[in-house]
Amino acid sequence: MELVIGGAFQGKLAYATKKYGLKAADICECSVNKEPDFSKKCIYRFERYVLWCMRNGRDPVTSFEDDKVIIMDDIFCGVVPVEPETRAWREASGRTMAAIAQNADTVTRLFCGIPKRIKG
Repeated sequence: MELVIGGAFQGKLAYATKKYGLKAADICECSVNKEPDFSKKCIYRFERYVLWCMRNGRDPVTSFEDDKVIIMDDIFCGVVPVEPETRAWREASGRTMAAIAQNADTVTRLFCGIPKRIKG
């Protein structure tokens, strides 16, 4: 399993699509309104799923099959949000990302479209 992380608009999905030959049907884009389709090869915008979990009293899934690609924005950097829910989401996203990274075979961070493998 590979975890792909980085800031917004850094090319994470383009990187994963090219590396794994993903098609639109292979990608589940997470929403804050429903649970994702974990049967897809790639789970994109995983941080939104973390917010869905918070709002629904669930713990996020942090362990996946070997062939999965999880893509997550690192929303926990920068200015601390004023709204309590956003602060809690930011913290939960960081904890979730760390747990997924522990279970991942590979962790890749993208910055300015440049991938850097930080695990595996």
